[in-house]
Amino acid sequence: MLLFFTLGLLIHFVFFASIFDIYFTSPLVHGMTPQFTPLPPPARRLVLFVADGLRADALYELDENGTSRAPFIRNIIMHEGSWGISHTRVPTESRPGHVALIAGFYEDVSAVAKGWKENPVEFDSLFNESKYTWSWGSPDILPMFAKGASGDHVYTYSYDAKREDFGAQDATKLDTWVFDNVKDFFHHARNNQSLFSKINEEKIVFFLHLLGIDTNGHAHRPSSRDYKDNIKKVDDGVKEIVSMFNHFYGNDGKTTFIFTSDHGMTDWGSHGAGHPSETLTPLVTWGAGIKYPQRVSAQQFDDAFLKEWRLENWKRLDVNQADIAPLMTSLIGVPFPLNSVGILPVDYLNNTDLFKAESMFTNAVQILEQFKVKMTQKKEVTLPFLFTPFKLLSDSKQFNILRKARSYIKHRKFDEVVSLCKELIHLALKGLSYYHTYDRFFLGVNVVIGFVGWISYASLLIIKSHSNLIKGVSKEVKKPSHLLPCSFVAIGILVAFFLLIQACPWKYYVYGLLPVPIWYAVLREFQVIQDLVASVLTYPLSHFVGYLLAFTLGIEVLVLSFFYRYMLTAGLTAFATWPFLTRLWTRAKMTSLSWTFFSLLLAVFPLMPVVGRKPDISLVMGAGLLVLLLSLCVVTSLMKRKDSFIKEELLVHLLQVLSTVLSMYVVYSTQSSLLRKQGLPLMNQIISWATLASSLVVPLLSSPVLFQRLFSILLSLMSTYLLLSTGYEALFPLVLSFLMFVWINIEQETLQQSGVCCKQKLTSIQFSYNTDITQFRQLYLDDIRRAFFLVFFLVTAFFGTGNIASINSFDLASVYCFLTVFSPFMMGALMMWKILIPFVLVMCAFEAVQLTTQLSSKSLFLIVLVISDIMALHFFFLVKDYGSWLDIGTSISHYVIVMSMTIFLVFLNGLAQLLTTKKLRLCGKPKSHFM
Repeated sequence: MLLFFTLGLLIHFVFFASIFDIYFTSPLVHGMTPQFTPLPPPARRLVLFVADGLRADALYELDENGTSRAPFIRNIIMHEGSWGISHTRVPTESRPGHVALIAGFYEDVSAVAKGWKENPVEFDSLFNESKYTWSWGSPDILPMFAKGASGDHVYTYSYDAKREDFGAQDATKLDTWVFDNVKDFFHHARNNQSLFSKINEEKIVFFLHLLGIDTNGHAHRPSSRDYKDNIKKVDDGVKEIVSMFNHFYGNDGKTTFIFTSDHGMTDWGSHGAGHPSETLTPLVTWGAGIKYPQRVSAQQFDDAFLKEWRLENWKRLDVNQADIAPLMTSLIGVPFPLNSVGILPVDYLNNTDLFKAESMFTNAVQILEQFKVKMTQKKEVTLPFLFTPFKLLSDSKQFNILRKARSYIKHRKFDEVVSLCKELIHLALKGLSYYHTYDRFFLGVNVVIGFVGWISYASLLIIKSHSNLIKGVSKEVKKPSHLLPCSFVAIGILVAFFLLIQACPWKYYVYGLLPVPIWYAVLREFQVIQDLVASVLTYPLSHFVGYLLAFTLGIEVLVLSFFYRYMLTAGLTAFATWPFLTRLWTRAKMTSLSWTFFSLLLAVFPLMPVVGRKPDISLVMGAGLLVLLLSLCVVTSLMKRKDSFIKEELLVHLLQVLSTVLSMYVVYSTQSSLLRKQGLPLMNQIISWATLASSLVVPLLSSPVLFQRLFSILLSLMSTYLLLSTGYEALFPLVLSFLMFVWINIEQETLQQSGVCCKQKLTSIQFSYNTDITQFRQLYLDDIRRAFFLVFFLVTAFFGTGNIASINSFDLASVYCFLTVFSPFMMGALMMWKILIPFVLVMCAFEAVQLTTQLSSKSLFLIVLVISDIMALHFFFLVKDYGSWLDIGTSISHYVIVMSMTIFLVFLNGLAQLLTTKKLRLCGKPKSHFM
């Protein structure tokens, strides 16, 4: 069985990784020739301002007094330049946003593994193509563009990472640091001949990364005065820098200024998903080569933003974020970044029609080069008779379009050139996507075949080893046939040879060959399959169909809950009625009423707003007081006991009470300190980390008696959960635990009702590693319901408070008791532990259910595995590669969540066993516990 779980874990890791190889592979290709416009550019230099985390509406809207919080930028819109909205893509994070702006392509997810900091793949960028680039700002952003550049012509000036403190007194200092250092740089350049000559060259870029707005948005939310005041500070700073540039270069009219943002931010201070507040960012451009404002009477936009912002009379020019890179390259005359997929927004250009046509033609050739390289690469590794080219853009069509475009330029039909080049770009981008996803069907089919095989094998193992379904079947041993293994060996050799002659990557061998041994294992159990069919045929058809429909309905409710959280409420409401539909109500009225009450109480949470939108520390304090009240009841009961362990157990519980009190103090104190902008107190930080470290150790000191150990685990984990809470979610694990306690009681009542003898009372059962295997029983049909309950409670633990409904449900304020300095991995790990705490509570209760129902953990766990795998397969079919980026990202994340849950179940099952069965002693003398 250990071998089975080990192999199962490896197989699930393969299935988990498959989604990244199918949908999340790097789009980059190498080997293209740089393309640039042959005509002289309008600008010698470009200044790029990126206000990190700035929403479009926050910049463009007027305040309550009818005035702009960015008067300089608004003046530019009305009198000097062009403006619009830059539409970003998921994930709306800093690194992919900057890559889209500066390199012109949309970042692949492999960058997540390095926290958006390092370069998982090398890429070309505007900075790399420039003569020189000087950049100032965050140490998280600047180094990746310097590292990817050839030579040493990209210079970076960053502040210390410790300055990125969400609890700092004034986050605008991050932006002030940038503005002051730029001023000092130019002041120094006047006295440094070498530097002076460099900054007077052409084709140079100055990049100012302004992180203060993003930091204030995370710390105080975009509706706060801090966020809005920071926008005013940035506006003032940009005004000073523009004035300095004009003065330094003698108003030569050769400087282009671009002001934009990498992503926006939700009202609750997060980003990463596809909400409009995250994907709509400002774009304001002015200076050399940029059109002056255009007054219009009507505009073609469906939204109501223009009227809200009172900008309906100034022409709005929207772009995709990657389109900004070709705009900047054409303005200073450098080659387009090699992997750019942006389309030059010619409406922003104030230049001759010939320049626009030549720039658009260069843009089309640059994207077409990527298409040709991608096609060649795929053709080289595919058998000729299996290769299917992209028919919409054949070699002859490419030649005809390019020839026609050149002819139009020669005959000065510039509008036709722009239109024709846009058509070519769209076809080339479609072709790039076609070849990028060329192997997707092959890989997907192999994963599905492997998945179905694994589910089938696990189901057969349950039936064969853990049930009485085929009990009456003859155990006659048949002589094994060599035909089956030889057939599968031959199939494996054929698959490997097919992959070899196509020079496929090693991962393709894993996906192609994995189904072979899995299905061999399934077909080896052919006798079990025959016996199963025979057994099912003897079962009443109506009962069989009824159970199958109920099982299918349950799976569909679980799947729908990933899209609609209120489905969890519907499921919990149905759970509440369960005792009244059985004989439980007549056997255990109080237990049944408790089950109904706590099921309905837990059903309220999925209807609540997603955590993080409305913080309320008073609810966290209320949850802490409830924990203290419960602890008082337990301590009182311990005081009344007279056994030999009273002192040790009392000491442990008092320690946990103290931990809860300290957690409440830290939450309140930290909140007050951050509101006063005094940062995170060191003592609070020490207490928080100490509480976290001890939360998995202290329960091991408590009594192994079932309910006492479970209550001790709840107290310890609640202390940590309080530190990670900002509102009503602090009550969630408490209500969930109450329902789990009732679940343990009601399952034993159910078992007694079915006629299985229970030798011990719940108050006398102890957790122990050395469980008597003779007490285990075979699986019954009702055990499928128990396994389904576990999966449902696990999904509820995930989505009950909306913690992982989407990326932007994560609230950085949750970790402020532990750290406020930006650290993506540490903050992510803390928020992940917050999500897993309810998970651990459910798994510990499941351990108790298995113990009290005299069921082997392996057998019940196998059913859980099958249910979760069926859900995962369901989500695999729901994965999209079309529609909005939000739909695509959500569909993929659902599959990742279910697969992660399956893999985590193995580890959390081990953690739950450790927490419930392991016993540490405060003193060295061994003692035994008597009830």
